[in-house]
Amino acid sequence: MSQSFDLVLKGGHVFTPAGLVQTDVGVRGRSIAALGSFADAGEVIDCTGLTVLPGVIDTQVHFREPGLEHKEDLESGSRAAVMGGVTGVFEMPNTNPNTDTAEALADKLARAKGRMWCEHAFYVGATDANAEKLRELEMLPGACGVKVFMGASTGSLLVEDDATLLKVLKSGRRRVAIHAEDEPRMQARKDLRIEGDPSSHPVWRDDESAILATRRVLGLAREAKRRIHVLHVTTPAELELLAQHKDIASCEVTPQHLTLAGEEAYPRLGTYAQMNPPIRSGAHRDGLWHWLQQGVPDVWGSDHAPHTKDEKAKPYPASPSGMPGVQTLLPLLLDHLASGRVTLERVVDLTSAGAVRLFGLTAKGRIAPGFDADFSIVDLKSRWTIENDWLQSKCGWSPFEGMTLTGRPVGTIIRGRRVMWDAGLIGAAIGEPFRFDETLRT
Repeated sequence: MSQSFDLVLKGGHVFTPAGLVQTDVGVRGRSIAALGSFADAGEVIDCTGLTVLPGVIDTQVHFREPGLEHKEDLESGSRAAVMGGVTGVFEMPNTNPNTDTAEALADKLARAKGRMWCEHAFYVGATDANAEKLRELEMLPGACGVKVFMGASTGSLLVEDDATLLKVLKSGRRRVAIHAEDEPRMQARKDLRIEGDPSSHPVWRDDESAILATRRVLGLAREAKRRIHVLHVTTPAELELLAQHKDIASCEVTPQHLTLAGEEAYPRLGTYAQMNPPIRSGAHRDGLWHWLQQGVPDVWGSDHAPHTKDEKAKPYPASPSGMPGVQTLLPLLLDHLASGRVTLERVVDLTSAGAVRLFGLTAKGRIAPGFDADFSIVDLKSRWTIENDWLQSKCGWSPFEGMTLTGRPVGTIIRGRRVMWDAGLIGAAIGEPFRFDETLRT
């Protein structure tokens, strides 16, 4: 039977629920209509020699708007996302003002409309003041859930004591994202920071600061009967612990912690390697890979957290923590795929299927009829170097600049519309808020 489509992806290797198969993908409107062999379409994209993945979702970015737009904004951050093959992001609440009220969330959604290139949702920041209201705030359209900072980082959001944290966990039902560093321990260890020496950052914010906070929040999550998601895990001990609590706890690892090692990164990058939780040793990095290959981490998030070069040039510890990463999220993982550290199946699990599984995204993360036509199209064999003129973040730098990789994002398609192809933006910013199963049912 002859079929007509608005778009056909022709001749690529497509990652489907049945695995990687060479097939065409037919799209009507915003949705995937069929897989097979097709010719009739309003637009045909030749994907010969390319691999078509479900749209990559970065579940942790800081786009700094409102209040910190000199570092990044929703337009520039999402532009960087689609240039790196990312079709959607979850954005964090430590802006100025914080995203901790219904009004602040509505303001972000209004700012995003017509300006964000990719799909998006926003976390609501937890505080003692809004703890009782979180059960309502987390169900608002455009909210991906609640974010808790157990340890101080960029901004003023902080929930450091167990009583407030338990109150937060008891207020609502959706999965809560956790920055797990123990604030009392870090306050007590501030004297271990060495002025002008960013390699003292992981000495101050040590392994025990991370494992202590993770152990605390697991106990409180069990008491509250609440699912949690531990962000940017940096120690193998945490992953070993989290593996024993998968019924209530999911977790994230970042490209930075799986690629950089402190012994090399701090001498080469200085404060540009400074982030929270810190870049740790090569032994830590290797331990994280062990647990990733065991299947424990659920998602690969960038923790994109840009600061300007002027800010980063301040002597440690006056320098801010954080580095950009949304645009290099997928390229770095593809390079690790090329080196044999991870399989293509695991790449898809970490970048799309995991996010859908944990957060209940509606009609995303699967190349099958009825799902949104979101695709990250990659050339797995392309050998290329990250150069400054490719980077889109306002901050203008990357810790991975100059790095030669194998595997490159070639195209980003969102709801059947090309927004990036061959390192060039196409059309206009068309991003829409993500929809979530749990909020649709209320």
